[in-house]
Amino acid sequence: MKESFQELYEEYHHDLFSFIFYMVKDKPTTEDLVQEVYIRVLKSFDTFKGQSSRKTWLFSIARHVTIDFFRKQGRRNKQTAQRFDFDEHVNLLKDQSPTPYEIAEKSEEIQLMYQCLDHCTEDQRAVIILRYIQQMSIKETADILSWTTSKVKTTQHRAILSLKEQMLQYKGGHTE
Repeated sequence: MKESFQELYEEYHHDLFSFIFYMVKDKPTTEDLVQEVYIRVLKSFDTFKGQSSRKTWLFSIARHVTIDFFRKQGRRNKQTAQRFDFDEHVNLLKDQSPTPYEIAEKSEEIQLMYQCLDHCTEDQRAVIILRYIQQMSIKETADILSWTTSKVKTTQHRAILSLKEQMLQYKGGHTE
């Protein structure tokens, strides 16, 4: 199991980190959520049945961890809650490579698209990130999101229209 987990980590860590970062837009939060993903992977590694690819399985866990995070944030805004403390014996898994945002700063157009992603719905943002940033297939995206391929295609289409509209509005409002 240790070797399999290490292979999984080495093969998908950067993509996993990027996916979660694009969703939460905060490096420390991303690091915490990535750690939670790996904790869940370790706890359920023996029960993985191989009905999907390991990548799809990993990203599905990441999606659920991110959704749980957003739900907790929503509750926190309504009431005070204690922050979850990770077991002190678990090593923190920190990604030292540049964040997607740091990379995107190099290109104004990419940076604009990244900012406009904030105006998409959570579902649209997830599809854009999985399809175009993580370069997953429609089937992989559908498996991760537990959707039909038709729903992925429809959401993708609407997300692209929304992004184009947002970018055009931004450019139209910020001409020099």
